[in-house]
Amino acid sequence: MRWSLTDARKGTLKALRAYVEDESYARFAGLEGLRFKTWRAHKGQWFEGSYVFVSDEARSAFQASFEQDAAESAGSRIIGSAPILIEPCEIIGVVRGPAGFRSSSHFEHGNTDD
Repeated sequence: MRWSLTDARKGTLKALRAYVEDESYARFAGLEGLRFKTWRAHKGQWFEGSYVFVSDEARSAFQASFEQDAAESAGSRIIGSAPILIEPCEIIGVVRGPAGFRSSSHFEHGNTDD
């Protein structure tokens, strides 16, 4: 799912980083049926959550539940608008590279000035 950041207030991306680190990470770490979630952003353009579930049924159930309250979700409240895209996709493959996989509520980012 993706939100637009084109009209978001200054500081929105910083607030989203804090939300992921302080709340969202823990919530999704315990979500039954979720294999992994990645939070991605492109400053001034978009913020998104990408999810991989154990089955299409688990993904579909989560999506249906989320869509009911998408406009009132924490991400929507922080950004000031509902998601612009919620779409399922097929995961063709996943590989863990030689550097391994690190599960973390935050990663280093270049510019913290939002």
